[in-house]
Amino acid sequence: HVQLVESGGGSVQAGGSLVLTCAASGRLYDNWCVGWFRQGPTNEREAVAAVDSTGRAYYSEAVKGRFTISKQTWFPQMRNLRPEDTGLYRCAYSWNVSARTALETIIRPEFGCWGDGTQVTVS
Repeated sequence: HVQLVESGGGSVQAGGSLVLTCAASGRLYDNWCVGWFRQGPTNEREAVAAVDSTGRAYYSEAVKGRFTISKQTWFPQMRNLRPEDTGLYRCAYSWNVSARTALETIIRPEFGCWGDGTQVTVS
């Protein structure tokens, strides 16, 4: 089991930037995949980005060109934030899953381990 703790959220104005972090502990795997999804006020889940141990990263259309995630840090650098980016951002960890697949499956409970999230509010 992997424990995940997110941080770095906060309140920013539209056009601002944030960098989220995800600290992982427990049993980690060589063939890993880390992704991020966000939950809105009605708890709907939306995949945002994913990166795997090969270094491949994938993004949702909503954040492509504004968010960046890398194999080295797992931490999404979020630029040009918009009010619609507001939500609870949660880190998720799995293994033997490609980043491309993760973007489609990360919001399912069976994906792997989830953190509790960090709130991002854009006004």
